[in-house]
Amino acid sequence: MKRLIQSAAFVFALLPLAVSAGTDIVKKRSSASVQETMDRIEAVVKEKGMTVFARIDHKANAASVRMSMNDAQVLIFGSPKAGTRIMLHDIMAGLDLPLKVYVYRDHDQKTWVVYRNPQSLKKHFNVEECVTIDKVEAGIGKLTDQALQ
Repeated sequence: MKRLIQSAAFVFALLPLAVSAGTDIVKKRSSASVQETMDRIEAVVKEKGMTVFARIDHKANAASVRMSMNDAQVLIFGSPKAGTRIMLHDIMAGLDLPLKVYVYRDHDQKTWVVYRNPQSLKKHFNVEECVTIDKVEAGIGKLTDQALQ
C-alpha cells in the first residue's frame, strides 16, 4: 500500500510537467519591466543577425483610442533563411511566420514573455519533416533565456 501511495504521489508530481510539455505556448517570467524586457529581447534578436519586422506597443495603441490597459508589446522577427526553409515544406506556414514574442504585465504586476512553440507548426502545416523547426525552437528558447538573464 505504501508503495502504491508513493507511486501515485510521483505521478501527480510529474503531471504539471506533462501538461506544460504538451502546450503550444511557452511562458517565462521576467523580473524587469515590459519595456526593459522587450528592449533586451530586441537587442538579442539583432545581435543574432535576425530581422526585426515590427515592434507593436498595445498599451500605446489603446491610449490612442482613449482606452487603457497594462503594458503589452509584441516583437515580430525572424530569419528569412530559416522561415523560407520552413515555407518550402508548406507555404501556408507563412501564416504563423515570422516569429512573435509577446511581453506583457499581468494584473498582479508580473511581467511575462510568451511565444508559440515553433513545434506547433507541425500540427497545422505539412512541415513534419522540416528539421529547421527544431533549430528555430532551440533558437527562440535560447534567445529569450539570454534576454531574461
